[in-house]
Amino acid sequence: MKYFEVEYLFKGQRNRKLFRAPNRNDALTMAKINNPGVILKVTESSPPAEEQLNILKEKIVNAAVGGGIKMPALIAAIRQLSVMTDAGISIHDSIKEVANATTDKRLKAIFMQADDDLNSGLSLTESLINHQHQLGDVTLALIELGESTGNMSESLNKLAQILEEIWENKQKFKKAIRYPITVMVAICVAFTILMVYVVPKFKSIFDKFKSELPLPTKILLWMEEAINNYGLYILAAIIGLIILGRYLYANNDNFKSNFDKYILKVYLIGDIVFFSTMSRFNLVFTELVRAGIPIADALDTALLTIGNTYLKHKLGGVKVSVQRGVSLTKAFKETGLHEGMLIQMISAGEQSGSLDLMLEKVTDYYKSRFNDIIDNIASYIEPILIGFIAAIVLLLALGIFMPMWDLAKAVKG
Repeated sequence: MKYFEVEYLFKGQRNRKLFRAPNRNDALTMAKINNPGVILKVTESSPPAEEQLNILKEKIVNAAVGGGIKMPALIAAIRQLSVMTDAGISIHDSIKEVANATTDKRLKAIFMQADDDLNSGLSLTESLINHQHQLGDVTLALIELGESTGNMSESLNKLAQILEEIWENKQKFKKAIRYPITVMVAICVAFTILMVYVVPKFKSIFDKFKSELPLPTKILLWMEEAINNYGLYILAAIIGLIILGRYLYANNDNFKSNFDKYILKVYLIGDIVFFSTMSRFNLVFTELVRAGIPIADALDTALLTIGNTYLKHKLGGVKVSVQRGVSLTKAFKETGLHEGMLIQMISAGEQSGSLDLMLEKVTDYYKSRFNDIIDNIASYIEPILIGFIAAIVLLLALGIFMPMWDLAKAVKG
C-alpha cells in the first residue's frame, strides 16, 4: 500500500488530503467516494510520521495476535452471502446478516462499514476497495464482476470456490514442507551443538599439531570460531537481512521488480509462483470472458490478481496488444509465457467462438501443473535434503578424522 496526496478545491480554497491505496487510480476512486470537492491532482507521497508510528503499532499487534482476516472466516462469509443473494435477499440485508454472524473481528468491522456505505448509496465494490489489502484482489475482482453482470450470487459462489482452493493449496503446501523443514532445523541445531561443544575439544588437540592441517579441518575450525565468537551477531545479521528484504520488497519498486523476476528462476519456488499465478489469472479471466465482459476490461480486472511484478508486466502487454487490434492468440504468444499447445487451444477458441471453453481448459492445465508440484513437493525437495545432509556429515568426518589419520601415521613412523 502506498500513500497519495489528493489536492482538491472546496468552497474556493485549495486543500490536501492523504489517502492510502495500492495505486493512483484506487486513490482517485477513494477520493471521489469521500467527495472532498473538485479534485485537481493526485501525487504519490510519503506517510506522515504519526501514520508511520500507527502502522508500526498495527504491525506489532498483528504479529502478536496473528493479525489479518482468517481465510476460513472469509470463505464462510462469502458462501453465506452467495446463498442469501441466491435466495433473493438484497445485498444490503445479506451484508448486515453476515456482519452479525461472523466471529472474525476484522471481517465484522469491514462488513459493518460496508453496510453503512451501502446505506449512503455506494456500491459494494466502492465500499470494499478501502479494504483491498485485507480482502485481496481476487475478492474485489469477483465482486466487481457480480455487480457489473447483475449475477452476484454466481460470482460470490465462484469466489468462494477460488478462495477455498487457494486455502487448500496453502494447507497442502505447509503440510508437504513440514517434514523437510523439521529435518533441516534438526540438522542445523545438531551442527551448532557440535560446533559449540564438540569441535572446541578437538581444537585443543589440533593446536598441538605442528604440521599443516587439511582443508576440511581448517573450514571446520573457521566455522567453529565464527559461531562461538560471532554467533549472535551472525543471527542478528540474518534476521536483519530478512527484515530489510521484506521492507524493500514492500516499499521499493525496483527491488520488488528484480526480486519477482529472479524468483521465477529459482528451483521449485519459481514453478510454484509461476503456475499458481497463471492458474489464478486465467481462472478470473475465463469467468470474466464467460460473463460477456470485453476482452480488454477482462484482462484489466484479471491483472489485479497478479502479485508478481514481472508476470504482471508481461501479461499487461496482452491488454495493450489487444487494444491495438492484435488477436488474443498473438498477444499471448508474444508474452512467451504460454506453451505452444496452450496457444493453439486459445487460437481454436477464438476461431470457433468458444473462447471461454478453451480458456477453461488452459486454466485446468495450469491448475493441474500446480497441484502436481504441491502433491509431490516432498520428492522434489528430497534430493536437496539428502545432498545437504551428506555435505554436513562429510565435512564433519573429514575435518575431524583426517588430522587423526595424519597423527596415527606420525606415531607409527
